[in-house]
Amino acid sequence: MNTPKIHESEYRFCLIMWEKEPIRSPELVRLCKERLGWKETTAYTVMKRLEERGVLKVENKIVTSLFSKDQIQAAELDEFVAKTFEGSLPAFIAAFGKRQALSDEEIAEIQRIIQG
Repeated sequence: MNTPKIHESEYRFCLIMWEKEPIRSPELVRLCKERLGWKETTAYTVMKRLEERGVLKVENKIVTSLFSKDQIQAAELDEFVAKTFEGSLPAFIAAFGKRQALSDEEIAEIQRIIQG
């Protein structure tokens, strides 16, 4: 199953969902109002759109994700690297390293991740 693309506002919604799931839809809507400043109708519209696209499911007012945060982030990163760096992960890392100073600890962590 292909990981669906989600937009920025949908991602912010999903961050709350992933943090609290399974969560009752009224509670999720309340949290969107508190944290994102959304109206109730906006939150329900985003929830419905994500359900229609197969990102989440709502059963008996209980909201659960069908894709994890890691899956969504990986798909977004893959698309970004493919589009911006012609699919080259080394080119992406080189560009990132030129723009962002990495600490010795961050470099060590990246090396640990790469080595598996």
